[in-house]
Amino acid sequence: MRIAVFGSTGATGRQVVAQALAAGHEVTAFLRDETKAPPARDGLRVVAGQVTSDQDAVTAAVAGADAVVSALGAERSWQGLRAPSVMAEATPRIVHAMQESGVDRVVWLSGLGVGDTLEQVPVLPRLSYRPLRRVYADKAAGEELLRRSPLAWTLVYPVMLTNRARTGRYRHGERLELRGVPTVSRADVADFILGRLAAGDYLHKIAVVAD
Repeated sequence: MRIAVFGSTGATGRQVVAQALAAGHEVTAFLRDETKAPPARDGLRVVAGQVTSDQDAVTAAVAGADAVVSALGAERSWQGLRAPSVMAEATPRIVHAMQESGVDRVVWLSGLGVGDTLEQVPVLPRLSYRPLRRVYADKAAGEELLRRSPLAWTLVYPVMLTNRARTGRYRHGERLELRGVPTVSRADVADFILGRLAAGDYLHKIAVVAD
């Protein structure tokens, strides 16, 4: 499978790229800074550009792909300046590129607590989300654009992410019973994301992922 990955240099995006290549997929890693590109290897193509403004680069990354994965996160520079808008600006460019290139399948990484999923967050971790409300509002705005598109989307909402090893032992569903401060490793989230591309399930649905 040929997979275009946005957010490929983030902690979870790197896991998606590494696991996809290890499984024999061809990967196009879209990134803003070429100096952060993963080491060259068979099956890996790199496209550099600004996902919020460079439509030609976004389209070039998607062209020829069988599916797209977005592991984009909010830029760190917004704090104290203005509300973040990276997701609201990036999403229509990715959707446009997919429609122009005839690519239908996309798995989109979000976070539990965004939009209507806030009601699934246990009380204790919900208190820590307050400083993130503008980041989550930006994510929700982007996701609403994706939901309104004709694409075969899946929205993935992991609980608190860790850097633990990949286990393959995790729970997933549109709703999960969560207590305390639930966690899941980024490696397992990447495993779940790639599994959705292979299985073709959760179409036009959300998936909560937790240990």
